[in-house]
Amino acid sequence: MPGHAVHLEHRQRGFKLAEVILGGQDGLVNVLGVILGVAAASNSRSLVIAAGMAATFAESISMAAVAYTSSVAEADHYRAERNRERQEIERLPELEREEIAAIYRRKGFRGAFLEKIVDTITENKAIWLKTMMEEELKLEPTSRRDSLKSSVIVGVSALAGSFIPLIPFFLFGASTGIVPSLALSALTLFLIGVYKAKHTIGRPIRTGMEMLVIGMLSALAGYLIGLLFSSRRQ
Repeated sequence: MPGHAVHLEHRQRGFKLAEVILGGQDGLVNVLGVILGVAAASNSRSLVIAAGMAATFAESISMAAVAYTSSVAEADHYRAERNRERQEIERLPELEREEIAAIYRRKGFRGAFLEKIVDTITENKAIWLKTMMEEELKLEPTSRRDSLKSSVIVGVSALAGSFIPLIPFFLFGASTGIVPSLALSALTLFLIGVYKAKHTIGRPIRTGMEMLVIGMLSALAGYLIGLLFSSRRQ
């Protein structure tokens, strides 16, 4: 059905967008916090870059691993629930049939039309099981391939985001690179928020500002810790 294809395509795009934003924002904010802290504490450009590069690769690998394991856990949960539903259809068909009727009754169907829908769904156990998984449990299947794809998207996005606050420190010193790094990071976070709002639901300027403020507050913690250690050394 064309409508279903459009809906599925939109949902898949949204899922990938969420992964890109998750990886990119997390990588940018975490690395920004690290390098600001190091810059404030040491005033050494080489140390800032070394710490930033270490954080960049550690963050991207960590994010990719978390994305993979969480996706695999979702797939395992889906299979477990699917097996449970299959057994309930075999052992308690009347109860499961009533659950199908309740689902479509909540959608507004009544009388003979409702009975026809229930009969059509429950005459095929594969469709019956699929309907229970999607309509009652709100679960969708995830393959190992999907898990790996999600891991790669999140990891690459985290890697790309992590390099953004580092760029100014390749061009300037440790102290002079702080303001350009903050400015570039803030602009990137704002644009990510605007892009997200335009492709989902939300106000572009408001979403951009929210993402900017949240990211800057998170990074500020690293900078303040760096200042604390810097003052103790003096």
